[in-house]
Amino acid sequence: MLLVHGQKTWCVAKPSSDQATLLANINYACSQVDCRVMQKGCPCYSPATLINRASVAMNLYYQSRGRNHWNCDFRSSALIVMSDPSKSHMYLS
Repeated sequence: MLLVHGQKTWCVAKPSSDQATLLANINYACSQVDCRVMQKGCPCYSPATLINRASVAMNLYYQSRGRNHWNCDFRSSALIVMSDPSKSHMYLS
């Protein structure tokens, strides 16, 4: 696992991203990686907000590509974070 200064990293959607960008990011990431964990009843389904779903898809892509900063750009609509977003309340609204 790649660590940045000893930290695990995740790729998430910027909260300022618009819906079209988030949908494009989901479509792109899920065309490259298996996004089945986002299906209803799966661990990453809830919350089923667009930003959460985009973050899950973008992070799956980022993780699968070796956690390189260039794999978490998505046309400047993504951020690399050092705290596990699944443990955060950032995307629960």
